[in-house]
Amino acid sequence: DEIYLLQQSISSNIFSHLLECVLFAINHENEMHKVLFKLREKDRAVLREKEKKRKAPTLVDFFCGAGGLSYGFKRAGYKILLSNDIQNVCCETYRYNHPEMDEKLVVNGDIKEIVNNIDKYIHDDVDVVIGGPPCQGFSSANQQRVIDDQRNKLYKYYIEAVQKLAPKIVVMENVRGMLSVADQVVEDYGRITAIKDGRTYHYTASYKLLDSQYFGVAQSRVRLIYIAIRDDIANKHNIIPENIYNAIEESCRRNTIHNLCEALDCIKPLVSPRVKNRTEIDDEHTGKKIDINAYEGYSNLYLDSINEGRDMPFVFNHKARYASDANYEIFRRLEQGEDGTSPNIEGLMPYERRRNIFKDKYYKLIADRPCRTITAHLRMDCLSHIHPYQIRTITPREAARIQSFPDDYFFLGAYLKTYMQIGNAVPVLMAKQIAESIRIYLL
Repeated sequence: DEIYLLQQSISSNIFSHLLECVLFAINHENEMHKVLFKLREKDRAVLREKEKKRKAPTLVDFFCGAGGLSYGFKRAGYKILLSNDIQNVCCETYRYNHPEMDEKLVVNGDIKEIVNNIDKYIHDDVDVVIGGPPCQGFSSANQQRVIDDQRNKLYKYYIEAVQKLAPKIVVMENVRGMLSVADQVVEDYGRITAIKDGRTYHYTASYKLLDSQYFGVAQSRVRLIYIAIRDDIANKHNIIPENIYNAIEESCRRNTIHNLCEALDCIKPLVSPRVKNRTEIDDEHTGKKIDINAYEGYSNLYLDSINEGRDMPFVFNHKARYASDANYEIFRRLEQGEDGTSPNIEGLMPYERRRNIFKDKYYKLIADRPCRTITAHLRMDCLSHIHPYQIRTITPREAARIQSFPDDYFFLGAYLKTYMQIGNAVPVLMAKQIAESIRIYLL
């Protein structure tokens, strides 16, 4: 009766597809458990209860996005008390991939509302606050302080959150373009007066540009990382932020530099769809949102490091993007490392008279080097990240590997929004190593 009512409630195509999915899950019950447990409330409840009892440094993540920074800290043993982002699709992805967290603690909403009602959300001591607040106005020509610029109100609320939560350490990441106002940010942290349990605290902050390739990530991605330390922690351990940066860089000396080819290894070859509007349609040749991993059991050192040695029975988000006839020919002709100025695409390059301006619009990646920076702009056309071997651009899963997300980190939402989530993230392995260097000062 219930099946009949369901059949009457939805279209025949959706009902048929649902039956296929149910039968697939039944026929692959052992393999599917590794995926479905993240959706079963019973299994999630067990994980939540176990996490609640676990003793570990605590963490709050503002502007969490899809969770790259959080996941790195999670891998370093931290317990996440609260995460927040304004984009619903990011929160959906975050909730699925953090089954140990109560879904209500992944808050989809404005940071202003959380900061103004912080006691409603946080009931425990917070060891670390992390996040990457968007900053729009940080031109060196701007006479206004960055925190007073109305365009930077999200950054202002982040500073206010630190003041109210009084964490032991703060980690804030941003684009390297913010370097022009970095000293102002340090001053803003120095002006914080945090009152907790009747005691007043202050912070010392500093900043440094860090490149993800030195953290074992198969990508060169330079980010501006701020670290602020509460004065009692600084005095207790006799440290300043520079000591932590030194520890981070020292730990990086043990890392291997990984190249793009390692991130693209052991995954099904695909071809670009040649018909538009098929990115949401699964296909054996152009890829699927969820597919059986034909390379299960095969790996390399880089994949082992991002997957923590786990077997991956399924592949997520490995779907190629549409290529027009002109773009397909450009992809085919370009050699690795060539861009829109290459003579190999003479006469094919759009904006021919402005080719030097748009030279980076097309770029074929170099296999035996760390990948160029993965950005959220990939959602627009992905032409700046053409696969080094195959006649197509990289898929969301390949971009996620380059960002050091594990293969079972599933990005929810529309196809193009998966690129946005991945491109905005902090590489997981980079976040993990920063988290490990900080943790010793939280004891």
